[in-house]
Amino acid sequence: MSETIFFVCFLILIAFLLAMDLGVFHKNDKEVTFKESAFWTGVWVTLALAFFVFIRCEGNLIHNVHDNESLVEISQKYHEDIAIDANAPFEENLKTYRKNLALEYITGYAMEETLSIDNIFVMIMILMSFGVEKKYYHRVLFYGILGAIVLRFLFIFAAAALIQKFHWILFIFGGILIYSGVKMFLERNKEERIDVENHFVVKFLTKRKLSVPYFDGHNFFTKVDSRWLCTPLFIVLVIIELSDIVFAFDSVPAVFSVTNDPYIVFFSNIFAIMGLRSLFFMLESVLDKFWFLKIGLSILLTFIGVKMLLPLIHLHIGTIVSLCVILGILSLSIVISLLFPKKRVEA
Repeated sequence: MSETIFFVCFLILIAFLLAMDLGVFHKNDKEVTFKESAFWTGVWVTLALAFFVFIRCEGNLIHNVHDNESLVEISQKYHEDIAIDANAPFEENLKTYRKNLALEYITGYAMEETLSIDNIFVMIMILMSFGVEKKYYHRVLFYGILGAIVLRFLFIFAAAALIQKFHWILFIFGGILIYSGVKMFLERNKEERIDVENHFVVKFLTKRKLSVPYFDGHNFFTKVDSRWLCTPLFIVLVIIELSDIVFAFDSVPAVFSVTNDPYIVFFSNIFAIMGLRSLFFMLESVLDKFWFLKIGLSILLTFIGVKMLLPLIHLHIGTIVSLCVILGILSLSIVISLLFPKKRVEA
């Protein structure tokens, strides 16, 4: 029951933040500037770090850990890396548990935030392909985030239930990540495009006369002859949601390489995707300059996949090492991109 109460309180907090976002700070349609997006990126990162501090100080509240018995039970269920001595004082074990729980969360958050950069590439392509005006970007991405939260909830807790029952699923996840990493590397220079007229969502709605070919301001639906029909803005929203499902098949298993605790996976995922919109606007105009990011992300996915397969040969990579590798790959990708611009490399 305590887990449920904590989880519901977390969802209420997220709902409040989203309501403030759309209802107060972004209630009017306008183009988001770089300065504004940088500010909001800082806000969401600060909130994510504040939650890290909360877990570091009071992380036991998530699973209502109140004695050594419950601590050992939760650790064995979700946190194999946390070494708990049942004979040691509870306060000492609790400090170890909180420290490792916070480390798992921040590693998962850093991993999800880094991998989400690839999702930004896709969202930019979708919005530009359909000719969406920039002042409507925020509205589309806002509702896209709402859908992503629901999808992540279903995906994460379903995956966690399967992992608890069939631990070998982690090895399948590892194989999927290695495949995704290799594929991303091989296709790093491939120019991705969306054939708007022949996209299956467009064809499905057009064939059944459920959509109109024109925008109606920021509306997802418009009334024509007493019928409510989809506008291209709604189609864009649907395609973004579908792209997030594909993205989740990489990013969610990646976080399970750090922890088997579905709550920590969910918390890290939600804070990462909540900040995805502001990160999108901040990187939108400069993302093409970071040409090495695709290579970096492919290396990261492959590393995570290998990490998940190492237990097959009785090897293990710790959480701290994983965090250092994530931050190192991201930093190195940015530095290489800036020091060696793509045009110079091609020349």
